[in-house]
Amino acid sequence: MSTDLSGHRFVLATDLDGTFLGGSKADRAQLYNWIEENRTTVGLIFVSGRDPDFIHELCGSGVPWPDYVIGDVGTTIARVTPGREIAPIEELEEDIAARWKDSGNMVRETLDGHPGLEVQTTGFRYRVSYDYDPERFDPSATDKIEALGLDVLISDNRFFDVLPGGVSKGPSLLRLLSHLDIATGDVLAAGDTLNDLSMLVAGTPAVAVGGSEKPLLDALPEADRIFRAGDIGAAGILEAVRYFNLHAAPEKV
Repeated sequence: MSTDLSGHRFVLATDLDGTFLGGSKADRAQLYNWIEENRTTVGLIFVSGRDPDFIHELCGSGVPWPDYVIGDVGTTIARVTPGREIAPIEELEEDIAARWKDSGNMVRETLDGHPGLEVQTTGFRYRVSYDYDPERFDPSATDKIEALGLDVLISDNRFFDVLPGGVSKGPSLLRLLSHLDIATGDVLAAGDTLNDLSMLVAGTPAVAVGGSEKPLLDALPEADRIFRAGDIGAAGILEAVRYFNLHAAPEKV
């Protein structure tokens, strides 16, 4: 694994749940083995709603280590060190922190007891996340948060994230690619839920893998660089690599 991706001909920027971790065991094994066999030419960036602790534990259980991590729905931008630490890149997070304005306590107080929202206990740095019950939810929560100058993102019909204004997976991916001097045309963005939308429309070749949620598919524009895969999860990623001819890829299992 190398954190210098400038010599890599292809970079996969992928969501985790339902995407990189989706599909059959055989499909996941094929994708993961292909990546490990081609680490000198294939770069790997995880772009996830998950936090660094989850990703660290995940990669200790047989999942390939990424070169970089965009976590916490875009509010964490980090490199993976040779010692397998996920280290935030301070210069890329300065703007995120400034947009957040240490708003965590204010957000929790504003939405305390709000119908349909149950705050998650994970100590995120630049976001507050809730479990979301659409049947009980009062949409005035969105107005309350936007009045604070922050953004709301509802995804998978079960998560309600409060984020710094203008920060999400797509802008953070572009920030990282610019920092690494990687051309957008050499990157495949892959996702399956609405919180992946900003990443899939950021300007790189992109794939909504098979099994993607309908709100994401409905929101995606029709564009040559956006592919809707038929195969689920990991297999859908490889289907898109073949479709865009971004790198030699194994045949479908």
